[in-house]
Amino acid sequence: MKTVMIVVAVAALGLAAWLFWRWPGRPVEVPAMAPADRQADTVEVYKAQRRLELKRDGQLLQSYRVALGFAPAEHKEREGDGRTPEGTYLIDARNPRSAFHLSLRVSYPDERDKARAAALGVPPGGDIYIHGQPNGPRKWFAGHPEKDWTTGCVAVTDAEMREIWSLVPTGARIVIHP
Repeated sequence: MKTVMIVVAVAALGLAAWLFWRWPGRPVEVPAMAPADRQADTVEVYKAQRRLELKRDGQLLQSYRVALGFAPAEHKEREGDGRTPEGTYLIDARNPRSAFHLSLRVSYPDERDKARAAALGVPPGGDIYIHGQPNGPRKWFAGHPEKDWTTGCVAVTDAEMREIWSLVPTGARIVIHP
C-alpha cells in the first residue's frame, strides 16, 4: 500500500510540474487585424536596447519594451543556448492557442542558420516567436520585463501582444539587431 501511495504522489507531482511549465494554450479571443493601411510591414528588434519597433514604410508606428532569451548576447547558434537570433526573417505563422498569450512565429532557422549549426554538428533550434506572457501559473514567475526569461523568443505583455497581433500581418519582415 505504501508503494502505491508513493507512485501516486510521484505521478501527481509530475503532472503538476508538467502543467506548471507546459500549461496548455486555451482559446482566447483573437484581436481583429487593423486596417491594411495601418499594419506594419517591418518589425525591428534591438536586442541591446530590449526594444521592438513596428514600422510601415520606414515610419515608426509603435515601440515596446521586450524580454529576450535568457542568454541573449550573440546570434542563436544551437538548440537550447538561450540566445535570440539575429538577422532578417519573416513572420511566417500565427498561433492563437500558444502556451503563451498569442504568438507570431519567426522564420528562424533559415538556410544559413541550418548550415552553421550543421558545421558545428548541433541542431539549430527553432520555435522562435514574438509572444505574450506564459499561460497559467508561470505568468507570475516570468519576471517580465525586468529580466530576460524566454528560451530565445521575444516577449511582451499580453496587452502589447494583442496590439502587435492586430498590427503585424503574416509575411511581415522582421529584422533582429544585436
